[in-house]
Amino acid sequence: MAQYEALLKPITLPNGQQLTNRFVLSPMTPNAATGDGYVTQEELDYASRRSNTAALQITGGAYIEPYGQLFEYGISAMDESYLPGLTQLAKAMKQDGNTAILQLAHPGRFSTQSIYKYETVYGPSEMTLHSPIPHKVLSMSEEDIKQVIERFKNATALAIDAGFDGVEISAAQRLLIQTFFSTFSNQRTDQYGADNLENRARFSLEVLEGVQEVIHDKAPEDFILGFRATPEEARGSQIGYSIEEFNQWIDWIMERVNIQYLAIASWGRNIYKKTVRSPGKHQGRYLNDVVYEHLNGRIPLIASGGINTPDKALEALQYSDMVGMSSPFVTEPDFVQKLIEDRPQDIDLHVKPEELQDLAIPHAAFKDIVQMMDYGEGLSKDTRDELRKLENNYDD
Repeated sequence: MAQYEALLKPITLPNGQQLTNRFVLSPMTPNAATGDGYVTQEELDYASRRSNTAALQITGGAYIEPYGQLFEYGISAMDESYLPGLTQLAKAMKQDGNTAILQLAHPGRFSTQSIYKYETVYGPSEMTLHSPIPHKVLSMSEEDIKQVIERFKNATALAIDAGFDGVEISAAQRLLIQTFFSTFSNQRTDQYGADNLENRARFSLEVLEGVQEVIHDKAPEDFILGFRATPEEARGSQIGYSIEEFNQWIDWIMERVNIQYLAIASWGRNIYKKTVRSPGKHQGRYLNDVVYEHLNGRIPLIASGGINTPDKALEALQYSDMVGMSSPFVTEPDFVQKLIEDRPQDIDLHVKPEELQDLAIPHAAFKDIVQMMDYGEGLSKDTRDELRKLENNYDD
């Protein structure tokens, strides 16, 4: 255990909340809710089996309005009718004394389910897209923006009532908040527009301030507000926003709200080792290193993306305070326990059909999610293909 001792040390968040180790169960939806977003028993069983995976556990993104549904069978936090299921989910995640966070996410123009249902989605600017089917992206009015902020606030209140220990607002991986910050997707000319960095950041700041207001009025003092974001957006040599702009964005957020951690997320393989593409003094350095240096201990940084062995976790911890994993905990929920018991050699990310029941993997699970696992390759192809077979059971 001495070799991996750094991963098993406790850490205290700025609000005084202590976590028993440096592992984070990163967001991944098993796609096991009902088609209307209600928590099922299979979802609860899945969460219970993983209640000892990490000190900090974050749900898959809960959608906050009908036009913000990303996954067909993801969980929802739209209104009070979802409270009983969310309460059970929080209890299942916390049963071993760990900390449970409800992630709140709005995919904006990438709301796949809205595309199929309505052939229309919303974003910062109007455009026509062709994937997965031709559809319009409608520019959000200022009234639309206010309504989405209210949706985030209402969902935060639900999370508090359900007994979650915190909420995480996601602005990563081209979700709605990020598209306002990026010059690739924001061509507005109003106060939320692309003319300057302050305007591009305005929507995110108003969302977070609204959520913070609810937390202040309704939540226990140690309730956690987390933020997940992608620290640079690049397409080849084109830059949607730079690492320097990202760091300024985080400074503004920290001036206005009490975020307790920043989680890094993006697309691709070994994201924890992704390097800066933006021209300037940081080009070529690890993104995590640049952000970690900038934060300078003010809040914990969570690294994620491609971390699927104890050695990779240690490597990622050089430029972060905690390490997030998602797909490895699908097939090896005892990963951390085996490290605690000094049995790293027993960690096994492979899965066989006869093991699915013990792992509490729903009989119909991971619809469209395995495609995302394919990007990161955190699990072997054989294992991904085994999980892919479960998609066939959705017709049952």
